[in-house]
Amino acid sequence: MNLFAPIPPEDSSSPGARPLADRMRPRTLDEFVGQEHLVGPGKPLRVQIERDDPTSMIFWGPPGTGKTTLAKIIARITKADFIEFSAVLAGIKEIKQVMSDADRARQYGTRTIVFVDEIHRFNKAQQDAFLPHVEKGSIRLIGATTENPSFEINSALLSRCRVYVLKPLTENEIVTLLQRALKDNDRGLGPMHVEASDDALRKIASYSSGDARSAYNVLEVAASLAQQASMNSLSDEIIREALQKRVLLYDKAGEEHYNIISALHKSVRNSDPDAALYWLARMLEAGEDPLYIARRVVRMAVEDIGLAEPNALALCMAARDAVDFIGMPEGNLALAQAVVYLSIAPKSNALYTAYSAVLQDVEQTAAESVPLHLRNAPTSLMKGLGYGKDYQYAHNTEAKVADMQCLPDSLRDRVYYCPTNEGVEKRIRERLEEIKRLKQPASTPPANPAAKSASKSEDNPHKKRI
Repeated sequence: MNLFAPIPPEDSSSPGARPLADRMRPRTLDEFVGQEHLVGPGKPLRVQIERDDPTSMIFWGPPGTGKTTLAKIIARITKADFIEFSAVLAGIKEIKQVMSDADRARQYGTRTIVFVDEIHRFNKAQQDAFLPHVEKGSIRLIGATTENPSFEINSALLSRCRVYVLKPLTENEIVTLLQRALKDNDRGLGPMHVEASDDALRKIASYSSGDARSAYNVLEVAASLAQQASMNSLSDEIIREALQKRVLLYDKAGEEHYNIISALHKSVRNSDPDAALYWLARMLEAGEDPLYIARRVVRMAVEDIGLAEPNALALCMAARDAVDFIGMPEGNLALAQAVVYLSIAPKSNALYTAYSAVLQDVEQTAAESVPLHLRNAPTSLMKGLGYGKDYQYAHNTEAKVADMQCLPDSLRDRVYYCPTNEGVEKRIRERLEEIKRLKQPASTPPANPAAKSASKSEDNPHKKRI
């Protein structure tokens, strides 16, 4: 059997041989539910289909939103041969064979749609193999991906395709699909004569996270359980048993991973402990590595709280250690404690801003030598060269602050760290202002002769030339 031969027509004589989600797959745009922004009257994808526009396309969206279904509907409407294969199983050899067959079919006036599921799994060479055939019009490529095409699809191939973004289905849309499946006698569960209230179907829909395939699977299991129990309706107990565990849309290596950790970080930054707890739970319950979350929480402590609440870093490190020590699921409360603490703590990005400014100067200014008075002089030669000369030991001064330049000459007046008035940083700001006053030389000579004599004996490093 040729794995890449055009798919045969659906066999409706044995509907039970295929999963409910596959049997209930819409066959026309009128049957299609959801994605109104694409397939509604006058919308871009519907217009492209109705005009029989041969442009290749990429469908980007989460699982169970209709990517494969739309590709099959397009093939049926345009009367094209439909060749489907998965990027997980196919290699460059199979791609070339499909392209060769499509070239021959084109000579006889047959159009070919090549549908590639999970196209983001193809490497650069495999994606490049499509380019000449898409250019010539030998095939119409339709790719489906759950990953951001901007990062996963070659720019050359992406420029030759239209990208359509599919959204997760709403609860109402999934309830509509489930109601249709319960009543359908040809492809659905009609022959089982099982009923379900709208509340029961809505519960399945809410647990499917916008994934119609997942909702169909739960409904099919629930209907089988009801039939085994000689019941003609789906009770809450049966639905709970069919659900087992909520399906959470999450890919630890994909875009949703970054979307949710971004939501967690920004909720903490915006002092919203409820939102922070929600996004934390979404990640943990979907199976994210808790130590990854702990590392990001530590980053939040130093980036968004900083010295406004110095204890934040210590608490986050303790949460990291707790997760490492007691593991999960017990460690989830340690992380919850950390994100709530960070959310309600005073906020300051002064350290983050200061270090960014320092990095900019390090990269854009000359790497000046360390001033001589700041250098150690462990040898007589180094002392003779002036190392350590005029260095002022802060502890020998009354205020423990010496009026001594510590930056290179080109940056001597640069100020990087500007503490806010939030939390502990308010006291830090006052202390820095005090230090600045202590470093300023007196505007008038001191009245005390002894003090005047001492003042004359001190060198001002700002005036002294090295």
